[in-house]
Amino acid sequence: MDDNQYDALLIQSFGGPEGPDDVIPFLENVLRGRNVPRERLLAVADHYQEFGGVSPINQQCRDLIDALTKELCEHEINLPLYWGNRNWHPLLDTTFQEMQQDGIKRALSFVTSAFSSYSGCRQYREDVVKFRSAVEADEIEVDKLRVFYNHPDFIDVVAESVQHAITELDLSDAPFVAFTAHSIPGSMAAGCDYEQQLRESCRLVAEALELPNDKWDLVYQSRSGRPQDPWLDPDICDFIETLHQRGVRDLVISPIGFISDHMEVLFDLDTEAQAVCGRLNIDMRRAATPGTHPKFIGMIRKLIQERLSGYEPESVGRFPPNHDVCPEDCCYSGRGR
Repeated sequence: MDDNQYDALLIQSFGGPEGPDDVIPFLENVLRGRNVPRERLLAVADHYQEFGGVSPINQQCRDLIDALTKELCEHEINLPLYWGNRNWHPLLDTTFQEMQQDGIKRALSFVTSAFSSYSGCRQYREDVVKFRSAVEADEIEVDKLRVFYNHPDFIDVVAESVQHAITELDLSDAPFVAFTAHSIPGSMAAGCDYEQQLRESCRLVAEALELPNDKWDLVYQSRSGRPQDPWLDPDICDFIETLHQRGVRDLVISPIGFISDHMEVLFDLDTEAQAVCGRLNIDMRRAATPGTHPKFIGMIRKLIQERLSGYEPESVGRFPPNHDVCPEDCCYSGRGR
């Protein structure tokens, strides 16, 4: 395999605290430059402290890297893996220093997000420019792998996890399936394909499971903005109340917008949404995120092979595979526009 055009793979992720003392500094990194009241920061900090101050995301990145390292080795893809986060160690500037010391010149980047938005795509590309320049490693080129919301392997993995959750309910009829994703401001959503891509992924999973149209919907979670600012809705907890009014008594929640268990999944779904369901006597199961599912790891390898060896890009549904090179004007933050 001719992989001389790239000499490394960079895993880019959000980062998360790994102990109680990390929580406040981590959240200050996340919220730097944003007009978020201190009370809100402390409230979110309490969510982390309920889990010992540890987010699962860093360990899940380590597990993904281990699985992907084996996958690439088995397919004779000779790319060393590096890992850098936006908000907590290992931070991306340190990673670029390591890459520079190792003589890396050109890397592919896998971002731990399946969908196009400012925070899930463009900001990671901006992170490369910012952190690379901070350590004077501008000579390292980084090309981001495409988003994979409609890759058949991603759809299969999500469908499998939803089916497993449905089976746990042991029903003669299909339960309601609520697909969730992180809410973003309406101004941000207006400048990207986030909603369209999410709804297409949900439709494809529902189609694979033969769910009737009245048995599933896309909703949102983890809103963090000011109450007066419009964000994507409905919120999952509000939506559960609506389902209860409609007589729904069995529910599967699939966090389709997350590829691994973030704190938002643990707190907003496994804690808050589960509590609402308990109060309303709704039997709820939460479907697993892709994590290190072998088919998901294989999908990442296929995305790499597209760029290394010209493998045919795979997609299903109404839209073609997403672009490799993001247009200059895509996925703006929406702030000040």
